[in-house]
Amino acid sequence: MPPGPLDHAEERVRSALDALLRDPAEGWPEMEAAAGGLEAAGRAAIATAQTPEELDATELRLLKQKGVLNLLLRSVGQLPAERRKPLGAATHRCRAAWGAALEERRAALGAVATRRGPALDLTLPGRRPFTGRPHILSQVRDELVEIFHGMGFSTYEGPEVEDDHHNFGALNFAPHHPARDAHDTLFVEGGVLLRTHTSPVQIRAMENVPPPLRMVFPGRVYRAEQLDPTHAAEFHQIEGLYVDRGVSMAHLKGTLTAFARAFLGAHTRTRFRPSYFPFTEPSGEMDATCVVCRGTGQVGTAEAPARCGACKGTGWLEILGCGMVHPNVFRAVGIDPEEWTGFAFGMGYDRIAMLRYGIRDIRYFLENDLRFLEQF
Repeated sequence: MPPGPLDHAEERVRSALDALLRDPAEGWPEMEAAAGGLEAAGRAAIATAQTPEELDATELRLLKQKGVLNLLLRSVGQLPAERRKPLGAATHRCRAAWGAALEERRAALGAVATRRGPALDLTLPGRRPFTGRPHILSQVRDELVEIFHGMGFSTYEGPEVEDDHHNFGALNFAPHHPARDAHDTLFVEGGVLLRTHTSPVQIRAMENVPPPLRMVFPGRVYRAEQLDPTHAAEFHQIEGLYVDRGVSMAHLKGTLTAFARAFLGAHTRTRFRPSYFPFTEPSGEMDATCVVCRGTGQVGTAEAPARCGACKGTGWLEILGCGMVHPNVFRAVGIDPEEWTGFAFGMGYDRIAMLRYGIRDIRYFLENDLRFLEQF
């Protein structure tokens, strides 16, 4: 930026001070003219400031500790007595003139800002800070837990890194069961593994809490799966366990039917099919009427019906596995199967969320794509 009038006036004052100090008699006329020019240059710089920030910078240059006015004040004491008073008067004129000009210009800039409108419109709604929300899987888990809490079940959690005994042995898995193979299970150094289901938490609960007990066990599980739209190496389950005297399949069916109607709707019907699990006997799987077609197997209109894609036209959705706790499991934790009976059930709530919301790819849950997550 080229030098302005204030730069030239400041330089002229410096030159006049040098002349005045060399010869006060000859240098005084030059100083008197330089002081007058400085006053005018300062007023001009103040008048041309376009913003409060520019005005503050001009004030700092003119009047503050290292400002141009101090060039005059520092030399007063070095002058003869007869020259001190005139130079002091010149500095006071500059100070008074610049102070008035600064006040006037500051008021003018404030009036312009007011005409342009306030920087902050207090009538506008505030800008809310970004807040997160529970993940869709957390929402589904909390809803499931809340339903079972209403039935008297408490929540119990256990470690995700397990030993072979709690993950397999105590659950009646045979020594050479395929699930113990590294192709199906993620093993860790030291003889431990990433739990393949939340069932080992049932074992820990029965080891630490004497019956009767009624608990659910939500959590993350891991399996050595090839990733595809319906399989993931990391997913989530919730299991339940009820142990008491005289517990029967009737209690199991009544509890799970009540759960299905609470979660999927009062119109929901259920059916139970025989199945096999090492840790329950007898074992079964529960289906519920499809949440999309409501059990008809068809969607669309009466004139143009189409097969329901969610249940593949069957009208039923597989929801969970269940069964009566195997006596060997009770014996593994020191519970007498002749005195106590119980039932257990388990489901993947990733799958429950996919069925409820029509999500076609399980990988969406863990990709952290806000475009997907913000829909729920």
